[in-house]
Order: sequence, then structure tokens, then C-alpha cells
Amino acid sequence: MRQRGRRKQRNVVPESRDRWMITYADLITLLLIFFVIMFAMSSLDTAKYNSVTGSLSETFKSGGSVLDGGNGELDGNKGTESGGPGVVPAPQSTDLPGNGADSGGTGTEGSVQPSSSPAPGAAAAVGPPSERELAFREQEAKLAELVGVITRYVEDNNLDNQIFVADKPQGIAITLSDRFLFDIGRAELKAPALPALTQLSELFGGIGAKISIEGHTDNTPVSSASRYNDNWELSGARALSVLRFFLDSEGLDPDSFQYAGYADTRPAADNSTAAGQQKNRRVEIIVLRQLQEEE
Repeated sequence: MRQRGRRKQRNVVPESRDRWMITYADLITLLLIFFVIMFAMSSLDTAKYNSVTGSLSETFKSGGSVLDGGNGELDGNKGTESGGPGVVPAPQSTDLPGNGADSGGTGTEGSVQPSSSPAPGAAAAVGPPSERELAFREQEAKLAELVGVITRYVEDNNLDNQIFVADKPQGIAITLSDRFLFDIGRAELKAPALPALTQLSELFGGIGAKISIEGHTDNTPVSSASRYNDNWELSGARALSVLRFFLDSEGLDPDSFQYAGYADTRPAADNSTAAGQQKNRRVEIIVLRQLQEEE
């Protein structure tokens, strides 16, 4: 009897002390799943959600509810015989002039010819140009004529290497080389340059735009024997000489002009070469665009 009782005690498995870890692991797993679900819900695109729900709501509202006595069909799905909204009726055969053979027209019987009258509002969309637009067109025409006249003058007098004309966003730029206008290091106009400046003054008289005269130099410092302290004074003096010719000799309106000296701060070419320095020593006369096209 004692031996049997001892055998039963040996077959009993002792209770584990670590069973709480299983429950703890299950709890941690459930918490992890819970926070993942919360994160996914917080990342919902509310704009798309509202758009989809609104679209579905409008779709179901547009149909007649069966509970309210309707047939449950949406308006856009009704047959052509019902003539309901969303259905384009087929064109009917009419006896308009030019449709049938009896009228002598070229169209087939029953066809509908397009109307020649403009759609409502089409006449209002294409109205007469505004005063500003007319002024802009007039100014552009004058600038285009100016470019043509100066280009022909340069070609006729073989001044291709002395005077350059370009159409820039700010206006028509007329670039004159310093060799054409001045002696080295000086700001007095040379006699051979006066006929070209006179020709320009005749064109500027009726252009009706602001004209900017800008002096430029290269990066070489002025000599110690120069009457000017630096390139700023030299470039400004050269621009002023051209301005004085237009005002004093040609009698143009002072209110139409402005001038400035930029020294070597706005180079047109690389100052590391002699050819580049020559391009940078210049006077630019810019006929400014003061009217901009309305958008």
C-alpha cells in the first residue's frame, strides 16, 4: 500500500512557477496590436475619407428610395424613353431651310445643320481692346521701327563693329563702343561719332518712352594722369557726355532721359581677355519698355 502511494506521488507534475510570464507575454502582444491599430486609424486621410463618403451620400440621395415609394433607380440610369435628367434626347427630324431636298440644300433629310449664330456670351468675351493694350501695341510698333532704322543705318555706314542693337526684356538696347565715342581714358565725344548720335536723336524725338544712358568700363584702373579718380567717375562722365549732346545740341526733352555710371560692375564679357575688356568699355542707350501687356 505504501509503495502504490509513493508511485502516485512520483507521477504528479509539479506546478510551474513561471506561468505568469505567459499571461504577461499575451498582455504585451495585445497592447502592441492595440497601438498599431490606433496608429493606423490616426493616419487616415480625412480629406479622401470625406470625399468618398460625400460622393456615396450624394449618389444614394439622388435615387428614389423604395421605402418612400420610389423605384430605387438613380437619375442617371433611367431609360431614354423616360426623358429624365441625365438623358440627351436624340435630334428630331425638322424641316428647317437647307435640310431637305425640297429646299435645295445640300444636307440630308432629317439632319440638323449647326447654327451660324455665336454662342451666348461669345460676343462679350471678345471685346474691343483697352486703351492700355492699344498704347502697348503702339509702343511695340515704334520700337520695332526703331530697331529697323538703326540696323539699316549701321549697315549702310559700315558700323557693325561699333554699334550693336538688341531687343531685351527691358527695352531696345543700343550699344556703342568706347572706341567709336571717346579717346582712351577720356569722356569727350569724338567728331566721327556725332552723325550717328544725331541720327539717334531724330528717332528719339517721337518715341514717347524713357531713355536710359548707361556708361560701363572694364576692370582696368584709370591711369594716374587721368582727371578721373576711378572707373565710377569715368563711366558716369561718359554717359553724361552723351546725355548732354542730346539735350544741349539736339534739344530733346530732359524728362525723357536718365543716366548712370556702372564702372566694371556689369560686364558684358570676360575681363581676362583683351577682346572681353573691349566689349565691356561701352555706352548703352536703352529705350525702356514702360508699358507691360495686361495678363
